[in-house]
Amino acid sequence: MDGVSWWLIGAAVLAVVTAVGALWLLIRLLRARRLLLDAGVPLRDKALFWAAVAYTVSPVDLVPDPVYLDDMGVLLLALRTLHSAAARRQTRLDHSA
Repeated sequence: MDGVSWWLIGAAVLAVVTAVGALWLLIRLLRARRLLLDAGVPLRDKALFWAAVAYTVSPVDLVPDPVYLDDMGVLLLALRTLHSAAARRQTRLDHSA
């Protein structure tokens, strides 16, 4: 195989790996939706969840879609923010009890 073929194979593997990573993060984010039902989680964190899902499925991206790094970053931010808000709420509940 020549150098161009190896480059194309490498690019295809990278695209598949990033797509799988983005899908894994989206699944984790959707599993965290139970936190959205929690009345103590602030509305801005709930809105960030839906914004991250919309951005991920949207055809408009910061980086073209064969590279899912921007989608993964948005999903990681939403997961971290949602879980942090739930942890803060749980800490407040623990201290008030």
